[in-house]
Amino acid sequence: MTEYLITFNDEWVQEHTEDEIKAKGVASRAVVREMQEQGVLLFTNGGLDADTAICSVVAEDGKPVFTDGPFVETKEHLGGFCAVDVPDDETARYWAGRLAVALEWPQEVHRCRGAGMARRDTAGQV
Repeated sequence: MTEYLITFNDEWVQEHTEDEIKAKGVASRAVVREMQEQGVLLFTNGGLDADTAICSVVAEDGKPVFTDGPFVETKEHLGGFCAVDVPDDETARYWAGRLAVALEWPQEVHRCRGAGMARRDTAGQV
């Protein structure tokens, strides 16, 4: 199977009322539950924007230099993402399409170049 990252940028999302956001949350969680049931969901999170960026970091002279907030030159901010492990591009596109319809805002699909690394569990297993 191949890992894909389905993302959207905060700037792609028009203004919504609190009730509209709640309804979209219900709709998107239903899609995510289907992903869980199909065994393709690796991880998901949303509710990100420029205000959630706690810092940016660059390397200077081999040391990290931290600045509060988002990277100054960034014009777009990740709004949310969903990592899935599916057999092919078509299946990744299917799930991105389901999210786009549920949320009514654009999604972007990225194919990962090989397997990533996972967090180890408490027994030291991946």
